[in-house]
Amino acid sequence: MFDFTFYNPTEIRFGRDRENELAALLKAARCERVLLVYGGGSVVRSGLLERIQRQLKEAGVAFQEHGGVRSNPVLDHAEAGVQKARSFQAQAIVPIGGGSVYDEAKAIAVGAKSSAPLWAFYTGRTIEAALPIYGVLTLAASGSEMNGNSVLTNEKTRQKYSFSSRHTYPRVSILNPALTATVPLDYTAYGAVDAIAHVLEGYLTKSAHAPLPDEMVEMIVRSVMRTSDRLMEQPDDYDARAELMWAATLALNGLTPAGIGPYSFPNHAIEHAISGLFPDVAHGAGLAVVLPAWMRWHSQKNPDPYRQLAQRLFGIDSPQGGIAALEAWFRTIKAPTRLGEIGIDAAAIAPLAQHAASLCESWGLEGYDEATLRALFEAMV
Repeated sequence: MFDFTFYNPTEIRFGRDRENELAALLKAARCERVLLVYGGGSVVRSGLLERIQRQLKEAGVAFQEHGGVRSNPVLDHAEAGVQKARSFQAQAIVPIGGGSVYDEAKAIAVGAKSSAPLWAFYTGRTIEAALPIYGVLTLAASGSEMNGNSVLTNEKTRQKYSFSSRHTYPRVSILNPALTATVPLDYTAYGAVDAIAHVLEGYLTKSAHAPLPDEMVEMIVRSVMRTSDRLMEQPDDYDARAELMWAATLALNGLTPAGIGPYSFPNHAIEHAISGLFPDVAHGAGLAVVLPAWMRWHSQKNPDPYRQLAQRLFGIDSPQGGIAALEAWFRTIKAPTRLGEIGIDAAAIAPLAQHAASLCESWGLEGYDEATLRALFEAMV
């Protein structure tokens, strides 16, 4: 194994009704003025937001609301949240929702502690401080509940960029698997794809064999597939939701790539071009389209990890057979696998390739020029 540094300070409180501990956690941390960040869909319909508001009022924790976060959060809305946090003198940011809500909460946490333009932190400016984050997760998907990453879209430029900082790991994330049942089933499927993509990026792009990390990745993928299959049939299966929720958290908390050496995240860079230009496309839905096409292309360069994946997950002694099996599984959970299924036609390939090439360059990814990316997008039609 390669040398590595593992860092993860987030406290996870996992289980039924653990969201009822939020106010006490905030009081113990002397956070008596907080900004509630949420989307406004399922957290409102389910009554979760109202329950948390009531809990905070009873504990004497003052709050300001910042609702309306989109599934691909945008810069303008995050900047409005920064202004609310500053004017309210918030002492903590409280995301209530999925990964997009966490991502915007992290942006607000950073912006509230700096006079610099918020977008500067997504284009290379060093993050020196952030307000503490105490969150309640409602979707198994992004892993943002246990990492320092944030993704945001600049609506003016259609750039979907990210940052990662030690300052933006949530202090505490509350994971009640029952809350994920409030989210539409298609987003459960998209979250499963996202979690699988998170672990496969390193598994397929690392430069050396890594037995322990590989087995951890394979375990997470099996868990995500098994529990997603159960939830497609029985959406109220708490045990399946619990396992899926924890698997998605483990998929991007820094554990699986520890010791694997250099690796890259090309599928996410390519998908960010899709949901940057087409913000109504859910991130996981875009990844379901990108991942099989990219795998078919990349496996020609380095077939060994694909053969191992095919053998261990599907009992198939063929890289291409394993890719086909994974793509077929995406369809069983009703995730899209072609651009047309997410409302994108061939006319968009040129701007998508241009946008993705720029993003790949900014991420330091080699071998992803515009011509290569155009061919990849054509394979997704």
